[in-house]
Amino acid sequence: MRKIKESQINLLKWYEANGRHDLPWRNTDDVYHVYLSEIMLQQTQVSRVRDEYYFQFLEKFPSLEALANAPQDEVLAAWSGLGYYSRARNLQKSAQVSKGRLPHTREELLKLPGVGLYTASAICSFAYRQNAPVVDTNISRVIKRFFALLNPTETTLWSLAGEFVNAADPRAHNLALMDLGSLVCLPKNPKCQECPLLKRCKGVNEAQLYTQTKKKEYESLELFYGVSIRNNQIALTPSTGKMYKNMLELPTVDPIQENFIGKFKHSYTKYRLSVNLYVTQETPSDVVWVDLDKLELSPISSLTKKAKALFS
Repeated sequence: MRKIKESQINLLKWYEANGRHDLPWRNTDDVYHVYLSEIMLQQTQVSRVRDEYYFQFLEKFPSLEALANAPQDEVLAAWSGLGYYSRARNLQKSAQVSKGRLPHTREELLKLPGVGLYTASAICSFAYRQNAPVVDTNISRVIKRFFALLNPTETTLWSLAGEFVNAADPRAHNLALMDLGSLVCLPKNPKCQECPLLKRCKGVNEAQLYTQTKKKEYESLELFYGVSIRNNQIALTPSTGKMYKNMLELPTVDPIQENFIGKFKHSYTKYRLSVNLYVTQETPSDVVWVDLDKLELSPISSLTKKAKALFS
């Protein structure tokens, strides 16, 4: 226990001097702001969330009530480019279910659409300052190395994280572990000599051994879209696929080489896409005509935004 206490103290000292204290969602007790940041930060770089989406989204939807009552296409448009659009749909559903007030317990938070164990725990720790463990990818790596765990179960990771939490300041403790994993305890070439946990780290001599992961496999797809522009308006259709549900996209077409515009690569979750664009005069029955100068304000994906560069 004394060894754990020493590590906790060293960790908080390191965080005070080196932590990312300037992140806006760390300087608020507004649970909605914390919740929004946690959803946005899933699968998205911190810099993109901070610089391109967080403040802009809060300006349009400053409260849970505002988000709950907004048209879904406006919410998706504000999310456009972030990807994983089910996050935005679940965020709005949760706002509607919560009726202006998010739950205060992890058990109740887990009942909200799209809220898993990590997000519920993060809200409890970062917004409500409860004595709760938090385990994300970075913290998981620190815990595995610190305790020298080979292929631990999620239950084991969460249990040890709970035992390690500094009850005197659990919020700072969890944020410190998160930053330590992001800045020092790196997946490759960890900076062990800079680590405040070095003295008690059981895995320091074989750091890579405790963070081995399977190589991610991707599925390749080739897509064919048509571009039809009339009177400075472009034809879009409601998406029926899983990738961009409830959003607008270019209509699919059969490839005709003489009408070829160009192609580009695009990545989305587990897919590696090869996207081909063609001029077309035919439009489907469910076509939606959107002004070209308002295209960026519509609920379109980053794929469609990337396509725009080829035909605009």
